[in-house]
Amino acid sequence: MEKNLTSGSVWKNIVYFSLPYLLSYFLQTLYGMADLFIIGQFDGTAGTTAVSIGSQVMHMLTVMIVGLAMGVTVSIGQAVGANNKQKASKTIGNTVILFMLVSIVLTLVLVFLVNPIVSIMSTPQEAVAGTKVYLTICFIGIPCITAYNIISSIFRGLGDSKSPMYFIAVACVANIVLDYVFIGGMNLGPAGAALGTTLSQAISVIIALTVILKQKTGISIKKSDFVPNRETMGRILRIGFPIAMQDGLIQVAFIIITIIANRRGLSDAAAVGIVEKIISFLFLVPSSMLSTVSALCAQNIGAKKHERADQTLRYAMMIAVGFGCTVSVLMQLIAPSVIQLFSGDKEVVLLGSQYIRGYIWDCIFAGVHFSFSGYFCAYGKSEISFVHNIISIFLVRVPGVYLMSKLFPATLFPMGLATAFGSLVSVFICIGAFLWFKKTKRLVAVQNG
Repeated sequence: MEKNLTSGSVWKNIVYFSLPYLLSYFLQTLYGMADLFIIGQFDGTAGTTAVSIGSQVMHMLTVMIVGLAMGVTVSIGQAVGANNKQKASKTIGNTVILFMLVSIVLTLVLVFLVNPIVSIMSTPQEAVAGTKVYLTICFIGIPCITAYNIISSIFRGLGDSKSPMYFIAVACVANIVLDYVFIGGMNLGPAGAALGTTLSQAISVIIALTVILKQKTGISIKKSDFVPNRETMGRILRIGFPIAMQDGLIQVAFIIITIIANRRGLSDAAAVGIVEKIISFLFLVPSSMLSTVSALCAQNIGAKKHERADQTLRYAMMIAVGFGCTVSVLMQLIAPSVIQLFSGDKEVVLLGSQYIRGYIWDCIFAGVHFSFSGYFCAYGKSEISFVHNIISIFLVRVPGVYLMSKLFPATLFPMGLATAFGSLVSVFICIGAFLWFKKTKRLVAVQNG
């Protein structure tokens, strides 16, 4: 299961690691869409709305857990790269204790806050009951969601991105089957969707634990590794917490932009909603580069192979930018056809085409700053990633979208460009931070030498 990524072709290592990760993200996207698709077949609008709103809340929570787990991937990766088995086992043991406590606290707090959350989301009255039961069941299942993501982060820290892909594939299939049983067969509506989601995660966790017990990782975990260690937990949180907060605030920004679009009218709201779904799918590539860079660079940094870490960053950006340029140019030509896959309304197709032709350039810029974020995380400097994203979102992206919505009420193209411009600002900040970071490292090396 453990794979050393500090030797051999950097390019091959990136491809080897990123393709399973990319497929995992794709399966996770399908996993999230299954509930909505199936409940739409068997239940009414109220049930579909309940699952849609509940899924949005759970997605925000999940990405924050994944962000927090980034600290685990990087910490284990550095230990593996340094061939420090004891440190790796200590990190794994402390990860289990830390996230068990986190999941319990989250479950208790969020179950208590179900009613306020439903109210904050401006849930239509007809969907309130369904949203409450959906969220309550999903909140109770938070330990399973947390366990899956933590196990996956441990595998990736060990250099194994294939096993998490298999785990999410099992969860995806189980979720679809259980949804048809609970929603179609037992007519449980939103409650059935939540049960399918929670139980499929539990099944995935059981299979993952079975794999861990049967496979030889090369790392033996002792009882003493589960004793809380302040330094170990502090390192995990120091790397993961800024990423978790960043990802959570990004989701908040998406909600704000959706609200801005909603106030322009129904067609504008539908167009923006469709484009956001398309963009989230295309962003699977930049997202996979972030995770790939963080895992590969962490191992090389642990092995003190800093030039390989820099090379990993360069290759990842080449892949991300190449993909971004391709889809950006292509989308200028086929935008109406893509939007028509989701809506037959001519006005929605026109507005959606305008919005995505501006927004799509974000795929290029995001590929760059996502790769930089993975690099900074690998060095334990995730606060840089947090800062550039917050500046981009709340000082550029959201104000820019609002301003463009007021200045250009007849088109969505400038709003799309405003979102891309926010990422461009992130790119400039990342380049500056990278140059500063390299200069600081050289100064330290000279002083120590």
